[in-house]
Amino acid sequence: MEAEARTRVSGDERVSSVMHVRCPDRLPEDVFRQVLELLAEFSPVVQALPPSAALVELKGALRYHGTSTRHLGEVLRIRVISRLGVDVRVGIGPSIAVAATASGQIDAPGGVLAIAPDHVVDWLGPLPVEALHGIGPKHAAALRDYGVHSIGLLATIPPATVQRLLGGRAGRVAADRARGIDARPVAPRALPATTTVRHTFTQHTLDGALVRAALLDLVVQLAHQLRHRGQVARGLTLTLRFAGGASWEKTRRLPEASAHDDDLRTMAYRLVDAAGLQRGRLTGLVLRGEDLVDADQVAQQISLDQAREARLVAETVSDRIRAKFGPGAIGPAATFLRVS
Repeated sequence: MEAEARTRVSGDERVSSVMHVRCPDRLPEDVFRQVLELLAEFSPVVQALPPSAALVELKGALRYHGTSTRHLGEVLRIRVISRLGVDVRVGIGPSIAVAATASGQIDAPGGVLAIAPDHVVDWLGPLPVEALHGIGPKHAAALRDYGVHSIGLLATIPPATVQRLLGGRAGRVAADRARGIDARPVAPRALPATTTVRHTFTQHTLDGALVRAALLDLVVQLAHQLRHRGQVARGLTLTLRFAGGASWEKTRRLPEASAHDDDLRTMAYRLVDAAGLQRGRLTGLVLRGEDLVDADQVAQQISLDQAREARLVAETVSDRIRAKFGPGAIGPAATFLRVS
């Protein structure tokens, strides 16, 4: 069942103005950031929900756009498809819980579902309890053990009883959301500043030398990106992807924020050493710079290490060469190993 959201905003009239956007799973971070930028074209109140979802409050923007929130959801979906080549699922409701529940009811790859305030209870009623936003598998199983299979039935149970079944806070939240009650506001929150580089092996590899060569190449790419953007990273995250779909990830803070090859390489090697690779067949590497800040906001200590100073000078020359001839014009010697 699909209900159209109201479009007028007058006085205290309730409207379905909360938009919950679900992107495809495992969406690359750079694409997710572009989706957030598109959302900001509709409203300044955008809350990122990493890794692949976001909330938008449109109440203040309805008069400006002069249309319904459902229409805005459809326009958003078309723009994401046309500009980024991915589809999204857009749920719209009078609260975060209703909007997020609605987006979860849309079949992949995408669509728009808008629920008007007057239809919330009737729409939620027939849905299974696990469809309610905030109800996890354990809580759903507990409710089903007591014969509570639908959200409508959950809404008829006294809140105190639900609290005894699920626990204090979880019970209160479930009882309220089953009745369409969720007072949380959409809080503007940008995605934390990061930048990511990736390498995919064309064949599964066990060769430690090839892995380190590929990692060094990622370090050089990441460092160059940071310096080009005038930023430094305060931490690094390394993700190893293995044959069969398994992955390993670890994050460490840098001793000092940096965008220099030397500093990032040292930390990247510590991360890969911490993985304790032995016979794991790798399919890819992902290196992410974390907690980025503008370089001019970080004090730089004078180094008395002449060898390091010489490498920094060479780094500057390398950046100039790449700027003139392209990013692939120069690379670390270790990457001359055949990395596939």
